[in-house]
This record gives sequence, structure tokens and C-alpha cells, in this order.
Amino acid sequence: MRSFTHINARTIGEACLLLGRYRGKARLNAGGTDLLTVLKAEILPEYPQAIINVKNIPGLDYIIEDGGLLRIGALTLLSDAARSPLLRERYGVLAEAAHSVATPQIRNVATVGGNLCQNVRCWYYRYPGQIGGFMQCARKGSGPCLAVRGDNRYHAIMGGKKCFAVCPSDMAVALAALDGRMTLISPKGERTVSVADFFNPMGNALKRGEMVREITVPQLKGQEKQVFLKFTLRKPVDFAIVSVATVTTVQGGLCTDARIALGAVAPGPVRSGKGEAMLIGRPLDEEAALQSAELALSDARPLSKNAYKIEIAKTLVKRAILHCC
Repeated sequence: MRSFTHINARTIGEACLLLGRYRGKARLNAGGTDLLTVLKAEILPEYPQAIINVKNIPGLDYIIEDGGLLRIGALTLLSDAARSPLLRERYGVLAEAAHSVATPQIRNVATVGGNLCQNVRCWYYRYPGQIGGFMQCARKGSGPCLAVRGDNRYHAIMGGKKCFAVCPSDMAVALAALDGRMTLISPKGERTVSVADFFNPMGNALKRGEMVREITVPQLKGQEKQVFLKFTLRKPVDFAIVSVATVTTVQGGLCTDARIALGAVAPGPVRSGKGEAMLIGRPLDEEAALQSAELALSDARPLSKNAYKIEIAKTLVKRAILHCC
């Protein structure tokens, strides 16, 4: 790696001020499982002048219910989320998503906030600068998305625009199904954004000087059934080819509430309004699950080599719904 200034931030305010002071030429580091890989491969258009360590900022690693909300601090470790008695008992889809990430060694250092903010895994974007030189692309600020005419087997089948890399975060999918929101903080104050809207084809909603402070979820009533499913080539190490999170409520044999979120198919997690709506007022049987799955993928527009992801996604949606029966 190249040389950079390393700064240990003692507070959120100090971290945000430092981000602003370096005018976009500094990066935050918590677990570092993604950042260090990016730095070693030298894939960024501009190498950061400073790395700001935030993992020692106190009070940002918690999982609590308060004021009608589930609150998760941005520095909460994925391993703690996977083992949390509260999440396992009441928010199982989050615990399963956290447990599905990588390996125990990585989960022991990776954070929930870092999982949401990690960089995309597109092999064109991540092509190491030491091998054949720096590879330019739309996401790096110049040129087309190289996946459109290249090897796009793991790229977006929905929502791609300029860049077709998919969101790699498992936690984002589960949080989207739970109507999760993220609290972003900067020297100018705080703002909230839904997890589903945090992502865009060219990155995320973070502005200069901002960092993630907290993730919140409306408190569940306790009647919901939750499922997280993830298809990978190698288990359990790989990132998802497709993932699905569902949260459903059944009363009197009929579905009264349904939420379906798709992962690894778009620049961010995708809530399927069509698939959700058709389940309401119906029993969660084979026919309903099949129809919901078809509707959930009805807007898919695959590239040349990734149409197979549609069928995998349909299968996962169907299985997730039937698991809720």
C-alpha cells in the first residue's frame, strides 16, 4: 500500500470534521475488511491522503429496542448481530443475514455500518492496478460500464444505469424488508434515509463529511414470520448471486402483510411492491408463492449473460414465502 496519514477519531464529530477537512480525500475505517483490500489493489481513482479510524469511538456498538424502534449502532459487529438474543428472537431475518456474511473471522471484525457502505465487487471496477494498469469505468468517473458488453454474469438485472454493479450487502436486503432507515450524521446535523434509498447506481447517499451513526427498524409486533435466503457458488464464503428476505404476517389463514426484498440483483436492495400486494388477503400456498415470484421479477431486464439470475430469484422468493406457511 502507499503511504497515508492515519488518524484515530475519538468522537463522531471529530471523524466528520476530518472528512470535511480532507475534502473527499479521506476514508473511514472500522473493520477494514473491504477498505484494506481496495487500498492494496489500488483501484480507486484517487488514493486517499488519510485513513480515519472510527472503530474506537465509544457508544456506537449496541442493539436495543427503544421508543418503538429497534436501534443498531453502526459499529456493531456482524458477529454480535448474528448472536444477539434480541435479533434471534424477534428479528430473525437480521440475525440470519449477519450470520450469512463471509466467515467467522471476518464477522468478528466487520461492522453493520461497514457492511452497508462497502464497495461493489464488480471485477472490472476491482481490477488490480498492479496488473496491466488502472482500469477506467463509469463508476470511477470516466468511460462506459465495461460489464455491459463484457462478462456480466454477476451484474444487475434491475435498476442498472451507467453502472451495473450490484449491491453486495446482505444486511441491506434484510433491513429493506423491515423498512429499515439509516441515520447519517455530519457537522451540519443529522438526516435519515431509508435503506432501500441509500443506494444508487453510482454509489450511495453519503455526502462529503457524513458517516452512518445508526440503523433503525420499526418494532415488530411479534406475529411476523421472517426468512432470509441466499444463493452462492461456494458456501459460506461467497457474496450472493441472489438473496431474498421476506417478512409476512398471517391471520386467520390469510396474509395480512407482506414484504419482499431482493438482493444482488440491482444497485441496491429491491422491494417488490407487485409481489407483496398480490399476497394480501390470500393464503400463502404454492399458487400464491409462484405468482408473487413471477411479479417480483417482472421488471427484470437482464444483460447478455445474467438472465439465469431471474430464475434463481423466482425460486428463492417462492421458497421464502412457502417457509412462512
